[in-house]
Amino acid sequence: MSKYLFIVFVLIFPLEKVSACTSFLMNQNGKLVFGRNYDWVSGSGMVNTNLRGLAKTSFPMQEGNTISWVSMYGSITFNQYGKEFPTGGMNEKGLVVELMWLDGTQYPVPDRRPAINVLQWIQYQLDNCATIEEVIETDKEVRIAAVGTTPLHYLVADKKGNAATIEFLDGRMIVHKGKELSFPVLTNNTYQESEKHALSFSNNKNFTGSSLGRFAKACSMLEEYRTGKSNRSPVDYSFKILDEVAQGDFTKWSIVYDISESRIYFKTHSQPAIKTVDFASFNFSCSSVPMAFDINTTEAGQISKWFVHFSKDLNLKTVQKSFGETADRISIPRSYADKITAYLGLIKCQ
Repeated sequence: MSKYLFIVFVLIFPLEKVSACTSFLMNQNGKLVFGRNYDWVSGSGMVNTNLRGLAKTSFPMQEGNTISWVSMYGSITFNQYGKEFPTGGMNEKGLVVELMWLDGTQYPVPDRRPAINVLQWIQYQLDNCATIEEVIETDKEVRIAAVGTTPLHYLVADKKGNAATIEFLDGRMIVHKGKELSFPVLTNNTYQESEKHALSFSNNKNFTGSSLGRFAKACSMLEEYRTGKSNRSPVDYSFKILDEVAQGDFTKWSIVYDISESRIYFKTHSQPAIKTVDFASFNFSCSSVPMAFDINTTEAGQISKWFVHFSKDLNLKTVQKSFGETADRISIPRSYADKITAYLGLIKCQ
């Protein structure tokens, strides 16, 4: 089973560069808002609650040992390819983790540390960490698998107002934070390349939809807001930034995490009305039932009441649909979706 599951996650992203995501952290007088565009070929997905107190063992990769842990924090995540393998999310401590494509990524070569999938790495952080410093420290304990994996980097932020970019270059983790993070923004070039470009960008006149262009545009708009050039709320202005850097039909989801209020706002390409989810609406204890929501349903506004009990059938349906929407680029046997869903049966309350 592990061989086939490994193949699935190699194929989740085709080798051709197709992802053009944008993310940023806004800190406006202590109000913390994290924005993110998910640009991809598939727009299907579900929003999941993830419980604390779950005993987990990582999905087995082709090289390296697995790692086991018990989730310390509940979280809400956005998933296309199965629960436990999110593209991003926020936990109840206010930690946000989001991925972006980065060509040139080189993960560490196999060593004594257990190896974990690039998507499950996000869930691992949300389960175990409350701050960016704790995320960075996990590099001593676990690594992203080096073989047959996807080139990604991450923007993380916490409720203290700290942000960090996490990249894997030349086989090691590269972090920009604090004074080394002039702009809490990330697109699809290395942070160092992007920062250099942004410093030469002025007055939005040179904007293009390229990775460097989107990075500079987001930086410029964040600076405009900081200096009081808009009377919109931080959440509304974050959606404005996401609209400005959107990639047409390719931008499937726009997500705004209100870290200060423990609330998430999002809209999708097929359902542009903004939906709102509050952490306070859910019970994240292990004795409760995990909840899920089809990201493209028609409900708008406060949607917490529309969540349903998570089930393996719902997971399977979502995974199959996501795979189907990428069928013109990659070919994935339907049996793989069954195997992904079966993995969930291994996760139990402690």
